[in-house]
Amino acid sequence: MKDNSVLIHCCCAHCTAYTVDYWRRQGYEITAFWYNPNIHPFTEHQHRLEAMRSLAKEFKFPLIINERYDMIEYFNRVVGHEDRRCRYCFQIRLEKTAETALKNGFSSFASSLLISPHQKHDMLLEIGNTIAEKKGIDFLNADLRKHYSDSRRMTKPLGLYRQQYCGCIYSEWERFAGEKQ
Repeated sequence: MKDNSVLIHCCCAHCTAYTVDYWRRQGYEITAFWYNPNIHPFTEHQHRLEAMRSLAKEFKFPLIINERYDMIEYFNRVVGHEDRRCRYCFQIRLEKTAETALKNGFSSFASSLLISPHQKHDMLLEIGNTIAEKKGIDFLNADLRKHYSDSRRMTKPLGLYRQQYCGCIYSEWERFAGEKQ
């Protein structure tokens, strides 16, 4: 295990760019991790994954891709509990990140979700810290929300796919259909 290694869960290329840069500047050896069973539909998942692959190539960082699209597990946890969907979604993804980090000898894990002003920052910190304590691995966190626009500026010249909603079917509905109701 390397003391300065971090596996960063990545939700999308645009949130990942500054996050990767930030942890590199803090002296960490970074690797990105793609696991997002919440992203719906599958074609949206694939567009975002392709953008991550392009970013990893352009910014020269390793990317571990969990090939499983565990949509059923996501829906089993969320359906009927839509008011808590973000909590379950964060738990699924951060647990998998911590498990993957431990399995691959990383000393810590983090998430690009922490840069987004659209995410529930305190909930992410609570869940990340709880998982870290339970699994015995460090959860790195920094409030990067003020750099959200910096991250988007870093990726704009690359012409990467830019999503229009958080990722889950509920957020898609809120973004598009919900506006009309």
